[in-house]
Amino acid sequence: MTTEFVKQKPSTFMQKTKGVLGSLCGKIWKVGRDDPRRVIHALKVGFSVTAVSLLYLMEPLFKGVGENAIWAVMTVVVVLEFTAGATLCKGFNRGFGTMLAASLAFLFEFIAREYGKVFRAIFIGASIFLIGTSTTFLRFFPKVKKNYDYGVLVFLLTFNLITVSSYRVDDVMKLAKGRTYMIGIGSGICILMSLFIFPNWSGEDLHNHTVSKIEGLAKSIEACVTTYFCEEERDVERDEMISEDQIYENYKAVLDSKSTDETLAHHASWEPRYTWQCHKFPGQQYVKIGSVLRHFGYGVVALRGSLQTEIRTPRSVKLLFKDPCIHLASEVTKSLMELAYSIRNRQHCSPELLTEPLQQALQDLDVALKSQPRLFLGPNTAQNTPKMLAMLTSTARQKYEHHFSSINTESHTSINKKPKGGQDGAGKFLRPSLSKFAITSLEFSEALPIAAFVSLLVELVARLDLVIEEIEELGRVACFKEFKHGDDVILDVDRRKSTEINLTSFASVE
Repeated sequence: MTTEFVKQKPSTFMQKTKGVLGSLCGKIWKVGRDDPRRVIHALKVGFSVTAVSLLYLMEPLFKGVGENAIWAVMTVVVVLEFTAGATLCKGFNRGFGTMLAASLAFLFEFIAREYGKVFRAIFIGASIFLIGTSTTFLRFFPKVKKNYDYGVLVFLLTFNLITVSSYRVDDVMKLAKGRTYMIGIGSGICILMSLFIFPNWSGEDLHNHTVSKIEGLAKSIEACVTTYFCEEERDVERDEMISEDQIYENYKAVLDSKSTDETLAHHASWEPRYTWQCHKFPGQQYVKIGSVLRHFGYGVVALRGSLQTEIRTPRSVKLLFKDPCIHLASEVTKSLMELAYSIRNRQHCSPELLTEPLQQALQDLDVALKSQPRLFLGPNTAQNTPKMLAMLTSTARQKYEHHFSSINTESHTSINKKPKGGQDGAGKFLRPSLSKFAITSLEFSEALPIAAFVSLLVELVARLDLVIEEIEELGRVACFKEFKHGDDVILDVDRRKSTEINLTSFASVE
């Protein structure tokens, strides 16, 4: 038995090893497949590090630059980022911080050298303390923290290294020049690789990110309505599992996008690509669109919350408003998809094509709501409501008075005992009110979820108007193509495709 176990153990270990390696290879393949630019960027970094390492590996180059070659390697590793804007931003911060630190360190060294070695040591220590304190405090300013934080760090590091090294080195000018040249060489290689060899633009990423957020919100609304109007319990469970991923992931990407939008907009402002096109990249307008999309996304979160209500609307009530709700949700979804289409193709959106179908859908929903006034108001609501509120107030007062009197007159153990008949004090007072009013207001209470759902759909239409305004402003400042009559055909085709998609997704609720 032991021999068989020993023979099988290596086989089991090999199977586990193969499983782990297969899973790892699958994850690596998935990361590269999701965005092939990642593979290209990795190759660019590898090539750049290899090229700058030749300063160390080739003897003639090493004799010319010496130990300072390590600064070029460090610069390439730190500065070369995924997008051109991020690389330019970091390169400028590193270059400017290095030059300023080297100049200031050389000036302090020139002053300290005139007064002897003891004064020189004291002066260097005091200058390091003063510069370290002031630059660290400077980083707390929001504008500096946002735009120049890396440059301030490089300035502090370079200043300390050069100033401390100058105390043991005679030719501090040569030291400062050597390090500055190496950082310049490393930054030059990074800029060359970022701008001219398969460049990745921060502005393009921000543009595509905005489009994907709008499309994600449209899919979330589609999933919410599909789930809400499912009729079969089996379909409800299935659609809840589907929508859980669709809704959550899509609106989470919108709500968590503030930092990403601001960073990409900041990096895009460094890119010369849009300057060549004779207009500045409207990064801040994309940030504003991201803000209104987050505002819109909160409405989607509330719409998703209505799917998890404890009070379930009867199927008969849902059927009364299913068609106008699906129609309105479909129009909101199609409007979002058309807005995404206009941004993707850098084309002005047409508000008329968006607002007219929405207005018609709102009118249809309004007609459906007005056709069922007793459902939401209840029979004789104006007469019953004051009596109901008075009764509930009196019941609550009696309940609390009974509770506090029990605390004062009975011990803790007697409070926990149940009265005869298996009913507690609250049950004696609440049950008559429920038996009297719950039957007459049951229809009204069951209609509350559908009323909340409808009101949230209407709220999304109101918030959609803000999104349309900001996207129109984006088209103006970004010089998008004018909307032509010939483009109606394209938009009509896209609208028909979007309609087909929506009809397919809503087919389960028909």
